[in-house]
Amino acid sequence: MNRTRTVRFAIGMLVLATAPTIAAEQPASLPYTWKSVQIVGGGFVDGFVFHPTAKDVCYARTDIGGAYRRNPQTRKWEPILDWIPYADLNLMGVESIAVDPSDASKVYLACGTYTEPEVPNGAILRSSDQGRTFQRTNLPIKFGGNEAGRGNGERMAVDPNDGRVLFLGTRKNGLWKSADGAVTWSKVESFPSDVLKLPPEEAKLPAWSGGGRSTIVFVVFDPSSGSKGKASQTIFVGVSVMNRPGLYRSDDGGTTWKAVPGQPDKYRPNHAVFASDGNLFISYGTDPGPMPMVDGAVWKLDTRAGAWTDITPDKPGPERKFGYAAVAVDARNAKVVIASSFYRPKGEEIFRSIDGGATWKPVFGSGGVFDYRLAPYVKDTDLHWLFDIEIDPANSDHALFTTGYGGWETYDLTNLDKDRPTHWTVMSPGIEETVALALYSPSKGAHLLTAVGDYSGFVHRDLDRPAPDGNPKPPFLGNTHDVSGGARNPNVIVRIGRARSGKSLGYSLDGGKIWHEPASLPDPKASAGHIAVSADGATWVWTPREQPPYLTTDRGATWVPCAGLPKDTRVVADRVNPKRFYAIALFDGKLFESGDGAAHFTERTLVLPGGLPKRGGGGGDNRSDRGDDRGGQDRIYATPGREGDLWLAAYDGLYHASAGGSFDRIPAVEQIHAFGFGKAAPRAKMAALYLVGTLRGQRGFFRSTDAGATWLRINDDQHQWGLVLHITGDPKKFGRVYLGTHGRGTFYGDPKAR
Repeated sequence: MNRTRTVRFAIGMLVLATAPTIAAEQPASLPYTWKSVQIVGGGFVDGFVFHPTAKDVCYARTDIGGAYRRNPQTRKWEPILDWIPYADLNLMGVESIAVDPSDASKVYLACGTYTEPEVPNGAILRSSDQGRTFQRTNLPIKFGGNEAGRGNGERMAVDPNDGRVLFLGTRKNGLWKSADGAVTWSKVESFPSDVLKLPPEEAKLPAWSGGGRSTIVFVVFDPSSGSKGKASQTIFVGVSVMNRPGLYRSDDGGTTWKAVPGQPDKYRPNHAVFASDGNLFISYGTDPGPMPMVDGAVWKLDTRAGAWTDITPDKPGPERKFGYAAVAVDARNAKVVIASSFYRPKGEEIFRSIDGGATWKPVFGSGGVFDYRLAPYVKDTDLHWLFDIEIDPANSDHALFTTGYGGWETYDLTNLDKDRPTHWTVMSPGIEETVALALYSPSKGAHLLTAVGDYSGFVHRDLDRPAPDGNPKPPFLGNTHDVSGGARNPNVIVRIGRARSGKSLGYSLDGGKIWHEPASLPDPKASAGHIAVSADGATWVWTPREQPPYLTTDRGATWVPCAGLPKDTRVVADRVNPKRFYAIALFDGKLFESGDGAAHFTERTLVLPGGLPKRGGGGGDNRSDRGDDRGGQDRIYATPGREGDLWLAAYDGLYHASAGGSFDRIPAVEQIHAFGFGKAAPRAKMAALYLVGTLRGQRGFFRSTDAGATWLRINDDQHQWGLVLHITGDPKKFGRVYLGTHGRGTFYGDPKAR
């Protein structure tokens, strides 16, 4: 698994994310029902927030996939940010969540994914109905929901004595305060600015991988320092710094601040929790994460007496080369503490103490039992990124912890007190946070195959249940970048990516049930890129990243370069004639065709009505560590069932060429982020078209059953999911469509019954 999790949105897309002008004539709507294709989890759930007094009120935040509220009846998570439109896709990264301890209906989200100058500013979303609806406050601040230190926190907190007061710690803009329930905010100028300055050696590190330093990582109130309706006076703020004070205290409601005397300053503070007996517990590490920590500690501060105690579970020594990510306290018993390790060589562990940290017991090492059935694929992945752990304030037996693929929970934590094993189940149902890099729906067999970042891909024979065999293997791909198959021989399926073990290509000859590796690769370094499979499944054309296209006709025993194509050229197969393949160099005005099974390509000039689009004209090169995420724009597509029939989905327009003809523009389409085909409507002459983009000024997902002459919008404003870069219909069932999002997993939609 790629544990850096540094998926980055295309800057070009963010800059252009402005609301379009609404035209007079927009496409009509067709109501659709949308459901998640079940993978379960798949991404970094980096924080949980329980309401301290209201039973069963709990939220989760993710780095790029929005936020969720727990349904206590189903024990599933319900998304609360699916309404976010493309124009606000930056808000899908959630930096922090805060609840109002005095009002369980209120919740606040600090939203923003990156802090780069080109990225839009973040916003505070505030809700008075537990996230069912939101109001928004724009801030002159950039948040880093998918940057280093995103598992720290919580950076935002509501005063437990006065719900109008909130404090917010930021990455680059210091400490902020609201006195009116997050409607307006002002900077706390008295907070010491020197501590927030990056040392020169750290200023050079990119925020998304090694940065996150000198940022405010938590805000904690002392409830006993105020009374109902009277604001708390004692507040603690943690800053991710080393070799200098990182914990600051105010005893006058945030007017003045001082470094807490006697504090450890060898490591960075990551998490803090205030216990009912007045002790403040803090976890420390050498890095804000998720980059490796090589050392760390857990300390306890008696906030009344000012005394510090080192309560680190594993004392310093040659075996202790790891840090501590999180710490939590049982709200019902201030002596019960749990702390999680980070980058522990022997495997991650949660340590539990029932005497305030004087002694500890390993939770997993004492016989932890894990049940993988709710998400079988996680069995292949080690426990990692335990950046938040929480004990349910209403149930001392119920605890949760986060991972890079979702998280786990137990309902028998106190079994440790009886020397019995604890039992853990996947806590992620309802959360879908994968990034789709390609979707393939074969004409027979499985409903869908997904190529996703960080995993070996999935074969979905049941859309409503996770694949029982998890990631298909061999090979075991750390990223699956593309998947395709034979249009007339759907038993042949080929997927490519970046291998975690084995080769970077896998194939199946039985529709995805059994997978094989080829005898060879075109180049030892070949990985990622794009794959095309001839209509009969016999010829495969692979364009590895930064290499020229290669073909094989013997399942990878031998490979031959495709003559006449430049490197990094995506090739597509004709859906009827197994000898025909196509490719384009859009911005160079070149169309390539092969009639001899991709052995040789001939070049001709590509002519489009109105001229060629400009390079970088908004589609952007949205490459990430998990693949080329540009989606469906700037590509050529071969029409199912029609030899030589081509569609060109440019970012700023859709074009169609019948066999041997020139390209004509489809007039309604103004912008494209994804394009694909599905089964033709009854009595229709061509496959249905599906598109993500803008038609006549309206942003949405669209379907056409008449070759683009007319379109219907098939989503609504509550189903937008920020950034969607992949769409394809199902060739077996008219009307069914699949969507691949950038962080909210994959969806399938069907027309609502009338």
